[in-house]
Amino acid sequence: MTPIALAQKTVSFPTDDGGVIFADQYGSGERAVVLAHGGRFNKESWTPQARALVAAGFEVLAIDFRGYGPSHGPGDKDPLSAPLTRDVLAAVRYLHENGARSVSIVGGSMGGGAAGDACIAAQPGEIDRIVMLGASPDEPADKLKCPSLFIVARDDTSGDGPRLPRIRAQYEKAPQPKELIVLDGSAHAQFLFQSDQAERVMCEILRFLNSGK
Repeated sequence: MTPIALAQKTVSFPTDDGGVIFADQYGSGERAVVLAHGGRFNKESWTPQARALVAAGFEVLAIDFRGYGPSHGPGDKDPLSAPLTRDVLAAVRYLHENGARSVSIVGGSMGGGAAGDACIAAQPGEIDRIVMLGASPDEPADKLKCPSLFIVARDDTSGDGPRLPRIRAQYEKAPQPKELIVLDGSAHAQFLFQSDQAERVMCEILRFLNSGK
C-alpha cells in the first residue's frame, strides 16, 4: 500500500438543516468520491474500498450519517427516516468547495437510497456519477440527473421480500446512461465486499467511475 492510500484525516462540515457531518478523508485530487454507508455500517467500514479508490486516483470522503458516530442533525434518533439526502449533498458540496472538479457517490443500502435521492435533488453537474449497492432512489428514478450503476445480488432479500424487483423497476425508469448488474448470491449491499463477489464489485465500480473521465 502506498503512503497516499493510507493517508487519512477526519473532517466535519454543516448540512443545510443545521446538522454536522463527520467524515474520513483519504487522498487528494480533482476527482472525488463520497462513500455513503448502510444502516448496519459506518464510515470506517469503507476503509478497504477507500484505499482502492485512492490507489486509482480518487480523493475519497467516507461519511458518518447523522445518528452515527459524532454526526448529528434533525431526525438523528431514527436515521432510517432522517433526511440523509442532506448529509450526502453536504459532503458533495464540501468536496467541490475544497477543489474537487467532479464528485461521484457510492452508496450501500440506506446510503444507496440517499445517494440516488441526492442526485435527484442536486443541481445539474454537481454529481458526476452514482453507484447504488442493493438500493435504488426513494424518489422516482426518472428524475436522476447523472449516470447510474445499480448492483444487486439476485437473492438479496429483506423482510419485505426480494429487493431485485423494486431495484429493477427503478432502473427501468432511470434515464440513460445507466447500468444494472445482477450478481449471484444473496449478499446485501456492503456485505458484497465480504462475499466471493468482492473483487468483481470493486472492479465494476472502478470501471464505471473511470468511464466518466
